[in-house]
Amino acid sequence: MVCPANAISLEDRNSTSQISYAANTNGGFKGRVEEQEKLVSVLRQIDVVICTFAYPQVLEQLKIIDAIKLAGNIKRFFPSDFGVEEDKVNPLKPFQVFLDKKRKVRRATEAAGIPYTFVSANCFGSYFVNYLLHPHDNPNDVVVYGTGHAKAVLNYEEDIAVYTIKAANDPRTCNHIIVYRPPENIISQLELISLWEKKTGRSFNRVYVPEEELIKLSEILPDPDNIPVSILHSVFVKGELMSFEIGDQDAILEASQLYPDDKYTSIDERLDIFVVDPPKPASAAFWLPTAPLSRAPEFYLRKAFDAQIKQTIARGKIGRISLR
Repeated sequence: MVCPANAISLEDRNSTSQISYAANTNGGFKGRVEEQEKLVSVLRQIDVVICTFAYPQVLEQLKIIDAIKLAGNIKRFFPSDFGVEEDKVNPLKPFQVFLDKKRKVRRATEAAGIPYTFVSANCFGSYFVNYLLHPHDNPNDVVVYGTGHAKAVLNYEEDIAVYTIKAANDPRTCNHIIVYRPPENIISQLELISLWEKKTGRSFNRVYVPEEELIKLSEILPDPDNIPVSILHSVFVKGELMSFEIGDQDAILEASQLYPDDKYTSIDERLDIFVVDPPKPASAAFWLPTAPLSRAPEFYLRKAFDAQIKQTIARGKIGRISLR
């Protein structure tokens, strides 16, 4: 089955679950996920649904799943994952609770029999380079979580968008998990800092935060302040992004292997951009319902989707798609 041409991208606008969506129609539509009849009418005009909901609104996707079931025509659904592979990690409790909501959406998608692709995009590269290196602040000290040796995966947001759009048209990814793990983007904190020193000609003082301190903070900080330290522990101390193999017998596919002819942006190349014109840092408050959209790390991904979708429309490969 080849995934058909028309697609829709859904994004949450704020904590009241107002969304905007657009398809190959005469214009865009705005509404709320509670407006099921309106949402179903839009879904019946398109074939692919890609969600980029932020954490506070993740469970609102259950209403979208209900609407997809009523519409009865969706050929592929991409729920709002785009982070760690939640079915393969075992993080500290605050992050576990965070991921349980995404798992609930996955299980509901499977139970509904909706054709899906689950995306594990690992770390948004621009966001985490800003978070770890603080290039805008020009610091002398750089914080290292744990020993700094655990491997993570830092992917350029536009590459995540490109791979996702390609996967939407690829029958091989239907009812599979696709992990974005390009070899040149697998890097430890210490390797990242050394590479940054080489490019900037500077030396940084490494300030280590031991694993025990992160664990303690995850236990004593109130919710939701305990979530980010739990994420840092999972990704940069335990190295859970690289804790599992992608084998031939698994339902997990790897993006750069699926699309070997597509040139992705390596972390080395991304740092070259940061030297010349670093992207504006996003806020780490992405888990807060009150966080402005423009300050959330998901905003990097949404902008990337917007740019790539427009290019795809121009090339005529997916049809008329727009992201509002």
